[in-house]
Amino acid sequence: MAAASDQTGNTSIGQKLAQTLVDPKAYASGRIFDTYEWLRANNPLGIAEPEAFDRFWVVTKHADLAEIAKNNTLFPYGDRSSTLIDKASDARQREVTGRPSMLQTLVQLDEPEHMQLRKLTQKWFMPGSIKKRTDDIEDIARKTVEKFEATRGRCDFASDIALHYPLEVVMQILGVPEADFPLMLKLTQEIFAPLDEETQRAMDTLSPAAYAETIMAIVAEYSAYFLALSEQRRAEPKDDLATLIAHAEINGEPITPEQALGYYFIVATAGHDTTSSSVACGMWALATQAGLLATLKDDPGQIPAFIEESIRWATPVRNFMRSPSDDVTLRGRQIRKGDWMMLCYASANRDEDVFEAPNEFRLDREAQHIAFGYGAHMCLGLHLARMEMRILWEALIPLLKSVKLDGDPVGIESSFVTGIKHLPIQFELEG
Repeated sequence: MAAASDQTGNTSIGQKLAQTLVDPKAYASGRIFDTYEWLRANNPLGIAEPEAFDRFWVVTKHADLAEIAKNNTLFPYGDRSSTLIDKASDARQREVTGRPSMLQTLVQLDEPEHMQLRKLTQKWFMPGSIKKRTDDIEDIARKTVEKFEATRGRCDFASDIALHYPLEVVMQILGVPEADFPLMLKLTQEIFAPLDEETQRAMDTLSPAAYAETIMAIVAEYSAYFLALSEQRRAEPKDDLATLIAHAEINGEPITPEQALGYYFIVATAGHDTTSSSVACGMWALATQAGLLATLKDDPGQIPAFIEESIRWATPVRNFMRSPSDDVTLRGRQIRKGDWMMLCYASANRDEDVFEAPNEFRLDREAQHIAFGYGAHMCLGLHLARMEMRILWEALIPLLKSVKLDGDPVGIESSFVTGIKHLPIQFELEG
């Protein structure tokens, strides 16, 4: 494949920008968006060579990323990590597991295994199926709104509200007992942001090998929990996703414990963490964008557009890594078989060629974001995420009279899945 050529000279993006791309603090502060903007304008397909990491191509334009993401044959995950990882941690993971990832989830798998596993639950997440859960989700949303009202006009919306609502929805669907919700939240935060000072087991001072061992310990805790849950569901089936996974088969044979664990892991982590970030981003917009709350109160029919813009603005999964299965030319540059490539989704969702005034929060967008991914690996739970966000906002927005920030928002320090961890607000309710 070949996209339109631009710069064909020096491919390096330079050391400063390369280090920014691997710096969790740059993602927390929003500084990463300045780097993305510069790269889109000056070097949309360049090579980063940050210290302690293998070199990788940086894909920042919407069209390039969409083309790569939908071509799984030419751009599989292959034998490289699907997430950004330093050399020492990669070596440690391979030493322990024999592969570049601790678990083989849908994200890490190529065809045909990816689609075989995806089809096991695909119908479960389609609009017709999740609609059956409407009453349950509305009940969780009602309790969430009551919790919000009980804060009496001041709260940390990210940590008090947004963090817990999607967690409760996903855990109920999965079949995790309510008493274990806090454990699931803790493990999710540790796996996605182990170096964030508020959620970490690993400290910045840990060696890469010790960091890898920390991640493995978290995965081991997940493994023990969900393998026990599978045993329970095989003995006592229920109407939940855990039962479906526990009894799943491919070609007449039960899926392996490792395949089951990968399924549990992706649902129990990505199934709520990304949605909570988008919900928090939506409230941030309501608190800072003049007239937005009034517009949505006057015309609730615009809530779906508000949700889509919240997701685009947040783009919680900032990047994934891929590697071509053959030499390929893109933008006039030769990418070799096996090269590592960073697909910067958060950059693509602010591409000036696709989104007018991309740094603004607007309800009149016609272009579609790709925060849920693209192609065969598009997020399995996207319909559920949209549905639970719609139900919450339809319940909450009519009650809000006004809202404003009550301090500076604080981001999660992670170069992979990130968002707002603190969003202090003041608000008034109607009546």
